[in-house]
Amino acid sequence: MIEAAVAFAAKAHEGAFRKGTSIPYITHPLETAVIVSGFTDDEEMIAAALLHDVVEDAGVTRKELEERFGTRVADLVMEESEDKSKSWQERKSATIDHLALASREAKILALGDKLSNMRCTARDYLLLGDGLWERFNEKDKGKHAWYYWGIARGCRELEEHVYYKEYIMLCQSVFGSAQE
Repeated sequence: MIEAAVAFAAKAHEGAFRKGTSIPYITHPLETAVIVSGFTDDEEMIAAALLHDVVEDAGVTRKELEERFGTRVADLVMEESEDKSKSWQERKSATIDHLALASREAKILALGDKLSNMRCTARDYLLLGDGLWERFNEKDKGKHAWYYWGIARGCRELEEHVYYKEYIMLCQSVFGSAQE
């Protein structure tokens, strides 16, 4: 299942790159899957990590995911997908609100996704400073801080795991102390 998910995600994200870079986008779902595998060896969870952006960013349907990977994988992917018809603020607020009541599995997927993002953000922030925010649709660093610290609060039940601790450390290095 994991090999099939890698191939499917690679095809879905073919030709896409990480924002403002020449890094192939597929590196993000691959890294997310590695992070998730640090929590579990559940193949469906790892497959969902690999596929977490195919609906949101590559036009794949829930039905297609369900047919190829089963209901649980499709459900997990849909739980991690944002509705791109909404504004940045609406999407990010919905994600934070969802995490407050989400399952541990959903929190693991969210943390894997956001830790991968924060690794790239922290690296690029070291190189670009506040110019980094120009590559995003939402250019306000304070709003990004609000969002990423909101993810930290939503995933707090994972706080004993080394990946949660890494996430907090990276948020602190980019945004400063936590916002409540």
